[in-house]
Amino acid sequence: MHWKKIKNIFSPNGTSSWMKSHAAVPFVLDITDDIVRIGFSSRNVEGKSILAALDFDMNSMEVKEIVETPLLQNGDNGLFNHDGVMPCQAFTISNEKYLYYIGWNLGVSVPFRNAIGMAKEENGVFKHLHQGPILDRNIHDPCFVASCCVIEDEGNYLMYYLSCIRWEIINDAPVHFYHIKIATSVDGFTWLPTGKIAIDFIYDNEYAISVPRVIKEDNMYKMWYSYRGGPSSETYRIGYAESENGFDWIRKDQLSGIDVSNKGWDSDMICYPFLFDHEGERYMLYNGNGYGKTGFGIAILEK
Repeated sequence: MHWKKIKNIFSPNGTSSWMKSHAAVPFVLDITDDIVRIGFSSRNVEGKSILAALDFDMNSMEVKEIVETPLLQNGDNGLFNHDGVMPCQAFTISNEKYLYYIGWNLGVSVPFRNAIGMAKEENGVFKHLHQGPILDRNIHDPCFVASCCVIEDEGNYLMYYLSCIRWEIINDAPVHFYHIKIATSVDGFTWLPTGKIAIDFIYDNEYAISVPRVIKEDNMYKMWYSYRGGPSSETYRIGYAESENGFDWIRKDQLSGIDVSNKGWDSDMICYPFLFDHEGERYMLYNGNGYGKTGFGIAILEK
Protein backbone atom coordinates (compact mmCIF):
# COMPACT_ATOMS: atom_id res chain seq x y z
CA MET A 1 0.00 0.00 0.00
CA HIS A 2 1.06 3.58 -0.57
CA TRP A 3 -0.44 6.81 0.77
CA LYS A 4 -0.14 9.90 -1.44
CA LYS A 5 0.10 13.05 0.64
CA ILE A 6 -2.32 15.78 -0.43
CA LYS A 7 -1.77 18.75 1.88
CA ASN A 8 -1.36 20.19 5.36
CA ILE A 9 -4.95 21.03 6.31
CA PHE A 10 -4.75 23.17 9.42
CA SER A 11 -2.64 24.53 12.27
CA PRO A 12 -3.76 27.22 14.78
CA ASN A 13 -2.32 30.65 14.06
CA GLY A 14 -1.93 31.59 17.74
CA THR A 15 -4.55 34.35 17.81
CA SER A 16 -7.22 32.46 19.76
CA SER A 17 -6.84 32.16 23.54
CA TRP A 18 -8.72 28.85 23.69
CA MET A 19 -7.08 27.38 20.55
CA LYS A 20 -3.59 28.84 20.90
CA SER A 21 -1.45 26.04 19.47
CA HIS A 22 -1.41 22.45 18.21
CA ALA A 23 -3.97 20.49 16.21
CA ALA A 24 -3.22 16.95 17.35
CA VAL A 25 -4.83 13.52 17.00
CA PRO A 26 -7.32 14.40 14.22
CA PHE A 27 -10.38 12.20 13.76
CA VAL A 28 -13.71 12.32 11.92
CA LEU A 29 -16.72 13.46 13.93
CA ASP A 30 -19.24 13.41 11.09
CA ILE A 31 -19.59 13.36 7.31
CA THR A 32 -22.43 15.19 5.54
CA ASP A 33 -22.24 14.90 1.76
CA ASP A 34 -18.78 16.28 0.93
CA ILE A 35 -18.24 18.09 4.24
CA VAL A 36 -16.21 16.27 6.87
CA ARG A 37 -16.25 17.57 10.43
CA ILE A 38 -12.81 16.88 11.85
CA GLY A 39 -12.20 16.93 15.58
CA PHE A 40 -8.74 17.44 17.06
CA SER A 41 -6.93 18.33 20.25
CA SER A 42 -5.73 21.92 20.55
CA ARG A 43 -4.16 23.77 23.48
CA ASN A 44 -5.30 26.97 25.17
CA VAL A 45 -3.13 29.76 26.61
CA GLU A 46 -2.64 27.69 29.79
CA GLY A 47 -1.36 24.73 27.78
CA LYS A 48 -4.45 22.63 28.56
CA SER A 49 -5.72 20.41 25.76
CA ILE A 50 -9.29 20.86 24.52
CA LEU A 51 -11.59 19.42 21.83
CA ALA A 52 -11.72 21.65 18.75
CA ALA A 53 -13.24 21.01 15.34
CA LEU A 54 -13.46 22.29 11.78
CA ASP A 55 -15.44 21.53 8.64
CA PHE A 56 -13.41 20.37 5.66
CA ASP A 57 -14.64 20.32 2.05
CA MET A 58 -13.53 17.12 0.30
CA ASN A 59 -14.14 18.65 -3.14
CA SER A 60 -12.01 21.77 -2.78
CA MET A 61 -9.73 20.22 -0.16
CA GLU A 62 -10.07 23.42 1.85
CA VAL A 63 -11.22 24.29 5.36
CA LYS A 64 -14.77 25.62 5.11
CA GLU A 65 -15.30 26.71 8.70
CA ILE A 66 -13.65 26.50 12.11
CA VAL A 67 -15.98 25.80 15.03
CA GLU A 68 -15.80 28.86 17.27
CA THR A 69 -15.93 27.22 20.72
CA PRO A 70 -14.64 24.01 22.34
CA LEU A 71 -16.88 20.95 21.94
CA LEU A 72 -15.96 19.44 25.32
CA GLN A 73 -15.06 21.25 28.53
CA ASN A 74 -12.40 20.19 31.04
CA GLY A 75 -13.52 18.61 34.31
CA ASP A 76 -13.64 20.35 37.68
CA ASN A 77 -10.66 20.65 40.01
CA GLY A 78 -9.53 17.28 41.33
CA LEU A 79 -11.17 15.23 38.58
CA PHE A 80 -9.21 13.02 36.19
CA ASN A 81 -9.83 15.40 33.26
CA HIS A 82 -9.18 18.76 34.96
CA ASP A 83 -5.85 19.51 33.24
CA GLY A 84 -6.96 18.59 29.75
CA VAL A 85 -9.17 16.50 27.49
CA MET A 86 -7.81 14.92 24.33
CA PRO A 87 -10.32 13.29 21.96
CA CYS A 88 -9.80 9.76 20.66
CA GLN A 89 -12.84 8.66 18.68
CA ALA A 90 -16.52 9.35 18.00
CA PHE A 91 -18.64 6.21 18.27
CA THR A 92 -22.34 5.48 17.80
CA ILE A 93 -24.17 3.16 20.21
CA SER A 94 -27.94 2.62 19.86
CA ASN A 95 -28.19 5.63 17.50
CA GLU A 96 -26.56 7.94 20.06
CA LYS A 97 -23.16 9.51 19.42
CA TYR A 98 -20.47 9.23 22.09
CA LEU A 99 -16.87 10.32 22.40
CA TYR A 100 -14.02 8.33 23.89
CA TYR A 101 -11.35 10.72 25.14
CA ILE A 102 -8.25 11.03 27.30
CA GLY A 103 -8.40 12.96 30.57
CA TRP A 104 -5.18 14.52 31.86
CA ASN A 105 -3.85 15.21 35.34
CA LEU A 106 -0.54 16.89 36.01
CA GLY A 107 1.85 14.82 38.11
CA VAL A 108 4.54 15.43 40.73
CA SER A 109 7.17 12.70 40.51
CA VAL A 110 6.22 12.18 36.84
CA PRO A 111 4.85 14.83 34.47
CA PHE A 112 1.30 13.50 34.07
CA ARG A 113 -1.23 10.72 34.51
CA ASN A 114 -3.96 9.89 31.98
CA ALA A 115 -7.21 7.92 31.97
CA ILE A 116 -9.94 7.25 29.41
CA GLY A 117 -13.30 8.99 29.70
CA MET A 118 -16.56 9.02 27.78
CA ALA A 119 -18.88 11.85 26.71
CA LYS A 120 -22.25 12.03 24.95
CA GLU A 121 -23.26 14.41 22.16
CA GLU A 122 -26.00 16.87 23.05
CA ASN A 123 -27.00 19.58 20.54
CA GLY A 124 -23.70 19.45 18.70
CA VAL A 125 -21.41 19.51 21.76
CA PHE A 126 -20.29 16.77 24.13
CA LYS A 127 -21.12 16.40 27.81
CA HIS A 128 -19.16 14.18 30.19
CA LEU A 129 -20.99 10.92 30.75
CA HIS A 130 -19.40 10.45 34.18
CA GLN A 131 -17.22 12.45 36.53
CA GLY A 132 -14.77 9.56 36.59
CA PRO A 133 -13.02 7.56 33.86
CA ILE A 134 -14.33 4.40 32.19
CA LEU A 135 -10.81 2.93 32.17
CA ASP A 136 -7.99 3.84 34.54
CA ARG A 137 -4.75 2.27 35.76
CA ASN A 138 -5.26 -1.22 37.13
CA ILE A 139 -3.41 -4.49 37.74
CA HIS A 140 -2.58 -4.77 34.02
CA ASP A 141 -1.84 -1.08 33.43
CA PRO A 142 0.14 0.16 36.44
CA CYS A 143 0.94 3.75 35.42
CA PHE A 144 -1.81 5.08 33.15
CA VAL A 145 -4.02 4.37 30.13
CA ALA A 146 -4.63 6.68 27.18
CA SER A 147 -5.40 6.90 23.45
CA CYS A 148 -7.92 4.26 22.43
CA CYS A 149 -9.75 2.83 19.44
CA VAL A 150 -13.05 0.94 19.81
CA ILE A 151 -14.59 -1.42 17.27
CA GLU A 152 -17.79 -3.45 17.38
CA ASP A 153 -17.03 -7.07 16.61
CA GLU A 154 -19.71 -9.74 16.34
CA GLY A 155 -21.97 -8.15 18.93
CA ASN A 156 -19.22 -7.31 21.40
CA TYR A 157 -16.74 -4.46 21.62
CA LEU A 158 -12.95 -4.39 21.53
CA MET A 159 -10.85 -1.49 22.77
CA TYR A 160 -7.22 -1.10 21.77
CA TYR A 161 -5.54 1.38 24.09
CA LEU A 162 -2.22 2.80 25.22
CA SER A 163 -0.96 1.14 28.41
CA CYS A 164 1.92 2.76 30.29
CA ILE A 165 3.85 0.03 32.10
CA ARG A 166 6.68 2.00 33.70
CA TRP A 167 8.64 5.25 33.97
CA GLU A 168 12.44 5.30 33.86
CA ILE A 169 14.83 8.12 34.71
CA ILE A 170 16.99 8.65 31.62
CA ASN A 171 19.42 11.59 31.45
CA ASP A 172 17.89 12.93 34.70
CA ALA A 173 14.36 13.04 33.24
CA PRO A 174 11.40 10.63 33.57
CA VAL A 175 10.63 8.71 30.36
CA HIS A 176 7.42 6.73 29.87
CA PHE A 177 7.24 3.25 28.33
CA TYR A 178 3.90 2.33 26.80
CA HIS A 179 2.49 -0.12 24.28
CA ILE A 180 -0.98 -1.22 23.08
CA LYS A 181 -3.25 -3.54 25.09
CA ILE A 182 -6.82 -4.83 24.66
CA ALA A 183 -10.00 -4.43 26.73
CA THR A 184 -13.40 -5.99 26.05
CA SER A 185 -17.00 -4.90 26.62
CA VAL A 186 -20.50 -6.21 25.97
CA ASP A 187 -22.06 -2.74 25.69
CA GLY A 188 -19.31 -0.19 24.88
CA PHE A 189 -19.62 1.49 28.30
CA THR A 190 -18.23 -0.96 30.86
CA TRP A 191 -14.76 -2.24 30.06
CA LEU A 192 -12.69 -5.19 31.22
CA PRO A 193 -8.93 -4.90 30.68
CA THR A 194 -7.61 -8.30 29.59
CA GLY A 195 -3.87 -7.74 30.04
CA LYS A 196 -3.43 -8.95 26.46
CA ILE A 197 -0.73 -7.03 24.58
CA ALA A 198 -1.71 -6.23 21.01
CA ILE A 199 1.36 -4.29 19.84
CA ASP A 200 4.58 -4.70 21.81
CA PHE A 201 8.10 -3.28 21.54
CA ILE A 202 10.33 -4.92 18.95
CA TYR A 203 13.19 -2.43 18.60
CA ASP A 204 15.98 -2.02 21.17
CA ASN A 205 15.38 1.71 21.60
CA GLU A 206 11.56 1.67 21.27
CA TYR A 207 9.61 3.09 24.20
CA ALA A 208 6.28 4.53 22.99
CA ILE A 209 3.50 3.00 20.90
CA SER A 210 0.30 5.02 20.76
CA VAL A 211 -2.95 6.05 19.02
CA PRO A 212 -4.10 2.74 17.53
CA ARG A 213 -6.60 2.86 14.65
CA VAL A 214 -8.22 -0.46 13.77
CA ILE A 215 -10.46 -1.53 10.91
CA LYS A 216 -11.76 -4.95 9.91
CA GLU A 217 -12.12 -5.86 6.26
CA ASP A 218 -11.87 -9.06 4.21
CA ASN A 219 -11.84 -11.06 7.48
CA MET A 220 -8.61 -9.33 8.49
CA TYR A 221 -8.03 -6.87 11.33
CA LYS A 222 -5.70 -4.02 10.33
CA MET A 223 -4.11 -1.49 12.63
CA TRP A 224 -2.19 1.73 12.06
CA TYR A 225 -0.45 3.36 15.04
CA SER A 226 2.48 5.56 16.05
CA TYR A 227 5.76 4.23 17.41
CA ARG A 228 8.73 6.10 18.83
CA GLY A 229 12.22 4.68 18.85
CA GLY A 230 12.93 2.38 15.93
CA PRO A 231 15.45 1.43 13.29
CA SER A 232 15.59 4.85 11.62
CA SER A 233 14.65 7.55 14.14
CA GLU A 234 13.81 8.41 17.75
CA THR A 235 10.82 10.51 16.62
CA TYR A 236 7.39 9.10 15.82
CA ARG A 237 6.69 7.06 12.70
CA ILE A 238 3.45 5.39 11.59
CA GLY A 239 3.40 1.61 11.92
CA TYR A 240 1.08 -1.10 10.67
CA ALA A 241 0.00 -4.54 11.92
CA GLU A 242 -2.43 -7.31 10.98
CA SER A 243 -4.42 -9.92 12.92
CA GLU A 244 -6.71 -12.78 11.97
CA ASN A 245 -8.66 -12.73 15.24
CA GLY A 246 -8.26 -9.21 16.65
CA PHE A 247 -6.12 -10.39 19.58
CA ASP A 248 -2.89 -11.79 18.12
CA TRP A 249 -1.11 -9.20 16.00
CA ILE A 250 1.87 -9.28 13.66
CA ARG A 251 3.74 -6.02 13.16
CA LYS A 252 4.46 -5.11 9.54
CA ASP A 253 5.67 -1.55 9.93
CA GLN A 254 7.32 -1.59 6.53
CA LEU A 255 3.84 -1.84 4.96
CA SER A 256 2.37 1.30 6.58
CA GLY A 257 2.80 3.08 3.26
CA ILE A 258 3.67 6.52 4.62
CA ASP A 259 6.77 8.20 6.06
CA VAL A 260 8.24 11.63 6.76
CA SER A 261 8.74 14.11 3.92
CA ASN A 262 12.11 15.41 2.80
CA LYS A 263 11.25 18.88 4.07
CA GLY A 264 8.42 20.87 5.56
CA TRP A 265 5.79 20.43 8.25
CA ASP A 266 6.09 16.61 8.46
CA SER A 267 9.80 16.14 7.74
CA ASP A 268 10.89 15.28 11.30
CA MET A 269 7.91 13.29 12.58
CA ILE A 270 4.75 11.61 11.34
CA CYS A 271 2.15 10.26 13.77
CA TYR A 272 -1.45 9.87 15.00
CA PRO A 273 -3.14 8.44 11.88
CA PHE A 274 -6.92 8.25 11.37
CA LEU A 275 -8.52 6.43 8.43
CA PHE A 276 -11.87 7.16 6.80
CA ASP A 277 -13.61 6.37 3.51
CA HIS A 278 -15.38 8.84 1.24
CA GLU A 279 -16.82 8.36 -2.26
CA GLY A 280 -15.00 5.07 -2.78
CA GLU A 281 -11.61 6.41 -1.69
CA ARG A 282 -9.70 5.83 1.55
CA TYR A 283 -8.06 8.78 3.29
CA MET A 284 -5.71 9.23 6.22
CA LEU A 285 -5.53 12.19 8.56
CA TYR A 286 -2.20 12.47 10.35
CA ASN A 287 0.08 14.77 12.34
CA GLY A 288 3.57 15.92 11.51
CA ASN A 289 6.33 17.63 13.47
CA GLY A 290 5.97 18.48 17.15
CA TYR A 291 3.10 16.13 18.05
CA GLY A 292 0.60 18.34 16.26
CA LYS A 293 2.35 21.69 16.63
CA THR A 294 2.51 21.99 12.82
CA GLY A 295 -1.08 20.81 12.49
CA PHE A 296 -2.49 17.88 10.57
CA GLY A 297 -2.66 16.80 6.97
CA ILE A 298 -4.50 14.42 4.68
CA ALA A 299 -3.32 11.62 2.37
CA ILE A 300 -5.14 9.30 -0.03
CA LEU A 301 -4.52 5.58 -0.50
CA GLU A 302 -3.34 4.95 -4.02
CA LYS A 303 -5.07 2.06 -5.77
